[in-house]
Amino acid sequence: MRVVDLDRDMSDVIPTGTTRDSAFLFARMTEATLAALHPGPGRRILDVASGMGQDTRALCETGALAVGAEPSARMTACALLAAGESSSAVGVANSTGPRAAPHWVRGFADALPFADDSFDAAFCKGALDHFDRPLAAVGEMARVVKPGGRVVLAIANFESLACRLARAADGWREGFLRRPPRRGRRPYDVPADHFTRFDFDLMREQAGRHLEALSFLGISLAWGLSTWSRAAAAMPAPLATRALRSLDALARRFPRLADVIILSGCPR
Repeated sequence: MRVVDLDRDMSDVIPTGTTRDSAFLFARMTEATLAALHPGPGRRILDVASGMGQDTRALCETGALAVGAEPSARMTACALLAAGESSSAVGVANSTGPRAAPHWVRGFADALPFADDSFDAAFCKGALDHFDRPLAAVGEMARVVKPGGRVVLAIANFESLACRLARAADGWREGFLRRPPRRGRRPYDVPADHFTRFDFDLMREQAGRHLEALSFLGISLAWGLSTWSRAAAAMPAPLATRALRSLDALARRFPRLADVIILSGCPR
């Protein structure tokens, strides 16, 4: 039996405050993911697991015809409230105006309620590892995107440089220094609400079953390391920005070690 919480919202996972390196990572992740979709007037784009709809709304600002698919009733209601909508679920937009309103549909990622070849692009940002059937979800995104269209997936990399360094440091601390394990979740531990521990190789293998012409973009390095987070917070803002951008440039060259991996491909 499949049990799903259809009233879940993001209040338990969205922090009330954020660190400087976290703010940089989330902003870059959003910027790069949406840019990979090549949004623009009249382009039909599907946001899978759209949550509270901030990315769907941002795409509409470009003139795209953006649709968010989200199973949670509470998050869909929040998205509608934020967009000033009055209906709880509407169909795909057909407006050709420069700024069509965002639309939301209740639906699961592994059974999208759309016909084949309905969209020019589809994306899933930061949610694929929450799905119990991620491979099926990628297949569904490939199905609803037109031939030659674009599917973009953004995932946290649990074999990032930061995760490897934190794991090695804890191993040395516990093994050599004989210290007890640290309390709380460590950077390389998968959160309780994740079904899959994704890394570069697993993402490439699973996505490659449904997508071709794959490309990979790395976002950010060292996120999750408490020492670096404190150092970035203590730096003058211009210096911290330069340091964060420099690490991000390295992540682009070495996506296997990046904190977040953005994968793009065309449906097979």
